Amino acid sequence: MRLLSNFAVNACRRLGHPNSSRLTCSVSLRKMATEVEKAQSAAPEGDTIFGKILRKEIPCKFIYEDSQCVAFDDVNPQAPVHFLVIPRKPITQLSKAQDEDEPLLGHLMNVAQKVAKQKGLADGFRLVVNDGKHGAQSVYHLHLHVLGGRQLQWPPG
Repeated sequence: MRLLSNFAVNACRRLGHPNSSRLTCSVSLRKMATEVEKAQSAAPEGDTIFGKILRKEIPCKFIYEDSQCVAFDDVNPQAPVHFLVIPRKPITQLSKAQDEDEPLLGHLMNVAQKVAKQKGLADGFRLVVNDGKHGAQSVYHLHLHVLGGRQLQWPPG
């Protein structure tokens, strides 16, 4: 496997990867590139994996569930704690939300902080919403990423 330059290793460190060896960074940067590639080819219309999870067509262990949303651990975690909060209402992306969605959007953030507390993220966490192709959104069903359990770096990317 080809090792990365000092520039790439430093980029990895800035992104907050705890083990910033050349080999680990190479793998991490490749994963990031794959997510961006997925976002570039994702279709903003049609059924999504999250729709299938909500309809229980795909098994998923919810860590939180109510009438408006669910939360579950991310299958490709980018931090020691990484879970998603998704609304039951199929809003494709944040920029497509309507004024009547405002209470639901607030509820999603409230659930995110409650679950973060349950998961022991007392020292903080990051909330991420990817929107559209340039925002690296690969699943067109609004979802909040909650990441924590390590020191996250700034800027994020």
